[in-house]
Amino acid sequence: MRIGYTLMTEQTGPRELVGCASGAEEAGFDFAACSDHYSPWLAEQGHAPYAWSVLGAVAQATERLELMTLVTCPTMRYHPVVVAQKAATVQLLSDGRFTLGLGAGENLNEHVVGMGWPSASVRHDRLAEAVQIIGGLFDGGEFTYAGQYFRADSAKLWDLSPTRVPIAIAVSGAKSARRFAPVADAMVAVEPDAELCAEWDHDRLGPQSRKIGQLPVCWDPDRGAAVRRAHEQFRWFGSGWPVNAELPGTQAFDAATQYVREDDVAAGIPCGPDAGPIVDAAKQFAQAGFTDLALVQIGGAEHQPGFLEFARRELLPALR
Repeated sequence: MRIGYTLMTEQTGPRELVGCASGAEEAGFDFAACSDHYSPWLAEQGHAPYAWSVLGAVAQATERLELMTLVTCPTMRYHPVVVAQKAATVQLLSDGRFTLGLGAGENLNEHVVGMGWPSASVRHDRLAEAVQIIGGLFDGGEFTYAGQYFRADSAKLWDLSPTRVPIAIAVSGAKSARRFAPVADAMVAVEPDAELCAEWDHDRLGPQSRKIGQLPVCWDPDRGAAVRRAHEQFRWFGSGWPVNAELPGTQAFDAATQYVREDDVAAGIPCGPDAGPIVDAAKQFAQAGFTDLALVQIGGAEHQPGFLEFARRELLPALR
């Protein structure tokens, strides 16, 4: 299983994220996955720089590290033709190291453009149209499209890499896996669900593909400090995506998690100085069938260098 590092835009500023990416490459991570948010989940996290500017800088600051979005919603804040252009540009800047991760989005980030927040079924219909448009533009040449939600009129990507941008799609259940497995190069999910992986592979039109998971951890020499930080910044995580996709802002997430205890968070997120609990959690993803796993080190820029050194020295060798 390939091990990645998450550039968590919700908890770190843009300049520091570029430094973290360089540190992740030096530590030996295989890839860096960048979140694409307009807002943090909680006010305590305190950041939300523009992911695509960060990725452009990271592409120049690294040489080997694969890059990907985890994930971009191509249906509200961004029109899909613009997402295709951005992805094609990052692919060129990174010399073919980029994967475009897509998803149906969260109210938290998409409501800001004043289009409301549609039902889950409509969000998936919009995503399906967006994937058709983005794929059509990646094919090269002039592209025109007329769907229920989107139009593209004589659009063309004038700067395309010879390496086609792979598309990964975030899914949360069998229904979305069946729908998007035939049109994607990789799957993204946040729970070690073996049935979901099996459903994805079953519905592929081609061979089995990458399945990319994500695991939050909170490394700190002091386990108590790690648990407190995980609770402060990641107590929203255990609510599940059906809830997390619907809440509109940081105040809503704060209210929804007011009764979550530190012990509740520590039970679901590996916290402290030891590699063992992280390895045990990662094994669940490997056993479920995931091929890739992106780790999230919870905390701002000041909590990343120590984790990256720990990863270089102890964690990555233990995982591999």
